[in-house]
Amino acid sequence: MRKVLVPIDAGDMAGMSKAVAEAIAIYQEEPVEIHLLNVQDSVSGHVAKFFKSGELHEIHLEAGMQELAPAQALLDAAGVPCKGHVMAGRRAESIVRAAQEIGCDRIVMSQAEQSGFAGKLFGTLAGQVRHLVDVNGSCTVIGS
Repeated sequence: MRKVLVPIDAGDMAGMSKAVAEAIAIYQEEPVEIHLLNVQDSVSGHVAKFFKSGELHEIHLEAGMQELAPAQALLDAAGVPCKGHVMAGRRAESIVRAAQEIGCDRIVMSQAEQSGFAGKLFGTLAGQVRHLVDVNGSCTVIGS
């Protein structure tokens, strides 16, 4: 069965809605597994020292699942099953790694622009993911 990854950023609700709508359209055309992903920012080793073993992972997991909830609600309302995943790390690299680990053939992303100097220097998140995917040749990025 083909698999589709939809990275979710709670700060971009409009983009999230469009990406989820695209995933629903794909699901209605062919049988696919939909995987939602939220990437939490990792913390430095210095900060991590103040948490008990596994505590930081639980905090990331809880926050990530809360951020996935609106997308899961949209998919549930459309009758589309999905699986939620949470990772911590750099967003673009984590998205590509998750797609590879899950075995996804497509990544459906928001087209949100990154603002400021970093956006001009690095481009959109979708563009970064597309670049990393092109290097690995692992799957197609939709929406970049």
